[in-house]
This record gives sequence, C-alpha cells and structure tokens, in this order.
Amino acid sequence: MRCLQAFIANQFGIDNRLLDHNLPETANNSDRNRRLIIAAILRIPRGQVSTYGAVARAAGFPRGARLVARTLHRSFGLPWQRVVGSGGAIKLQGESALEQRLRLQAEGVTFRGRRVDMRKHEFDYGSGARNSQPTKKRSRKPRRASKPSR
Repeated sequence: MRCLQAFIANQFGIDNRLLDHNLPETANNSDRNRRLIIAAILRIPRGQVSTYGAVARAAGFPRGARLVARTLHRSFGLPWQRVVGSGGAIKLQGESALEQRLRLQAEGVTFRGRRVDMRKHEFDYGSGARNSQPTKKRSRKPRRASKPSR
C-alpha cells in the first residue's frame, strides 16, 4: 500500500502525508479507488473548481461521479468546496450550499447567477490525467435522399 501511496504522491506532486486518510494497512480495491479520487481532488488549486465527473475521469473512473460524491461525503480534511456539479452548479442543499458558495467566494471564485463561472475557474487536469482518452465524436449516417414522389 505504501508503494501505491508513494506512486500517487510522485505522480501528482502531492505531499505523501496528505494521502494517509486513516486507512488500514490492509487496503482493498475500494481503498485504492478512494485514494486515487482523493489525489485527484487534492490537485485542484485554490481559486479553481472541478466537476464530479472531471474528478472521476482524472482518477481513472469515467462515469464515476457518484463515487467522487461518496468519497467526499466519507472523507475529512479535503477541499470539498472545489468540487461542483456539471456546468458549475452547486449540488448541495440548504446551509451546505450556502457554505460552499461562501468558501468559494473567499477563494476568489466568481459566480454567474447561481453557477460558478466555469470559463474562468474550471481546473483542467490536462494530459496528465489517468486514462484520459480523446472523446470520440459520433459520426452520423448520411441521410438518404428522399424518393421522388410519383
């Protein structure tokens, strides 16, 4: 487990101690997944945000946005306010949503209405993201010419 922790710290330039979130030494696959997600969250700098989906993709779990939300819910000491919903929406409810907005504003993040201005503040994981693959554009079948009416 310490080898994986050292790899993550080296790969993402993170202090090794930040990855030790009181996980047992006998870690299973879910602990490994959790550590990868935590490493991706810790890469988001102050004043920038990322979406649940982008964090999941950076950690190597495409379509794993719910896994990111679950990890944030169960972990302490993470910059949870820097992870928002798609399009910059704050997905929390009630006082937690207000707290997230105030924390982001304190970091210098600006809003457009109720959403974060993603053009200014979205963190780009870049080509260093694990398993980052270019998205394929769907090719549409050419429409058949309609038959002339008789």
